[in-house]
Amino acid sequence: MAEKPQPIVVQYCQVCGLPAEYCEFGSEFDKCKPWLIQNAPDLYPDLLQAANAKEADKVADQLQSTGISSAAAAGSSEPKQEEVKRLPGGKIKKKEKQELVIEKVVRNKRKCITTVKGLDLFGVKLSDASKKLGKKFATGASVVKGPTDKEQIDVQGDISYDIVEFITDTWPDVPETAIFFIEDGKKVPAA
Repeated sequence: MAEKPQPIVVQYCQVCGLPAEYCEFGSEFDKCKPWLIQNAPDLYPDLLQAANAKEADKVADQLQSTGISSAAAAGSSEPKQEEVKRLPGGKIKKKEKQELVIEKVVRNKRKCITTVKGLDLFGVKLSDASKKLGKKFATGASVVKGPTDKEQIDVQGDISYDIVEFITDTWPDVPETAIFFIEDGKKVPAA
C-alpha cells in the first residue's frame, strides 16, 4: 500500500514575507541575506561562503586598525535606525497627509454640493460631523463613499467659505493651515 503524501512545511522570510526559496526574486534581497544565512543556509550555500569571507576580512581589518581606546568608544556609540513599515513583497505603506479638502460640485446648473474630504484623518467621526453640518447650515448632509472608496461628507448647497470657520471652531484639532479648497482643478489653501 502506498503512503499518504505528507504536507510540505514552507519557511517564510521574516524580512520580505516571501517563501525563502523566492527571496532572490524579491526587491529586498540584500536585506534578506542576513536572515537567509542564519535560518536557511542550505538554500543559498554561496551566500554563506561569501558571508564567511566578508566576516573574515572584516575581523582582520578590525584587528589591524583598532586599538584599546578606540574599541571601547566604538561599542558605545551606535545610532539607532527607524524601521519603516513594509507590506509583503517589499512595498512601503505610505502615510496619508492630514489635510482637509473642500470641493464645490455644481449639478443641474443651479444646485451645488459641497464635499468635505479628510475630516476622519483628524479623529472626527463623520456621522456626527454630518449631523452638526446639517443642523448648522440647515441643509441635508450625508456620509458617502467617494470615487476612491474613502468616506466623505456631502452637504447640499454652496457653503464652502462659511464651512472653514465652523470646522475650526467645532473641532480645534483641525488647523486652518490643513484646510484646502479645490478651485478649477487646483488645490488652494484656505488660510
